[in-house]
Amino acid sequence: MKRPGLAGIKALFVASVGWLCAEAMTATAALGQSPTSTTEAASSGAINLGGRGWSAAESRHPAPEGGKNQLEFEFRGGLASDYIYRGVTLSDRKPAVGAAIEATYALLYAGATVASVKLPTQPAAEISMSGGIRPTLGKIDFDLGITYFRYPGEAPASESKGIDYWEAAIRGETRLTESIRIGGGFAYSPNVSNTGAWSQYAAGGIGYNVPSRILPADVGVSFTAATGYSWFGHQSLDFGGFPLPAYLNWQAGVTITYKMINLDLRYHDTNLSKENCFVFTGDPNARPGGRPDPVTNPDGLTSRWCGAAFVAKLSFALN
Repeated sequence: MKRPGLAGIKALFVASVGWLCAEAMTATAALGQSPTSTTEAASSGAINLGGRGWSAAESRHPAPEGGKNQLEFEFRGGLASDYIYRGVTLSDRKPAVGAAIEATYALLYAGATVASVKLPTQPAAEISMSGGIRPTLGKIDFDLGITYFRYPGEAPASESKGIDYWEAAIRGETRLTESIRIGGGFAYSPNVSNTGAWSQYAAGGIGYNVPSRILPADVGVSFTAATGYSWFGHQSLDFGGFPLPAYLNWQAGVTITYKMINLDLRYHDTNLSKENCFVFTGDPNARPGGRPDPVTNPDGLTSRWCGAAFVAKLSFALN
């Protein structure tokens, strides 16, 4: 009974990505050599502080000019060699595709994102829905929002009750100079991945934009780096009742932009051991041979989902 639903979700996902790509190519041809606000924003590069990489919320949004209140839309889409979230792969070290749409009105925004994933519960995709406000106080641009993560089509045979959950987050970013930016953020979920455990995440980062005067027309280059720390409460008794392992993650890379097309090359890593990586992810392809823990990992299973990785991502952003 599940198969038709899964096929429909996947067909809609593929069609959405294809439509967004077609729209991007059409808009690129129409824009010619004219600079746009999307290009200017994208060329500065976003400091990723642990948000979903496909989300429009992870791009930089300048404040409305002159207090203008108007409805605007942004479309994003692309493909990556791996889908990594806070240092951990969500695609089993395999390529992933994603697409997003966001609507903004003055300081308010709402959006949705769909991405391909390969997780233990075998969902058809990851769908996130978010909303919030982006005020500017002094020289700091803030983003306060709530996101709900939905994983449709999870395997019926799975022992999990589903991994849907929601998270609230705040981030701020400011310029130190014309080329240097810093940012920080904090996120909280009362029941991360429906495990019964609360989660908290704090992150900080820095970005450097290569001055446009030394680059070719319509080209932007930005170097960014960030680190974050995740810590958790106790899971429900169904999952053993112990806390998920806390860990550090870090990433650094370069984003090259031509008009609305972005190429991001990035290194990711965490300090999770292979044994704790299995505890955290439940990797179904985990291998034996690690150090056993009588409470969290009695079989000493190990996972490669949390180690060092180099990721290439090609994407577009269209207003």
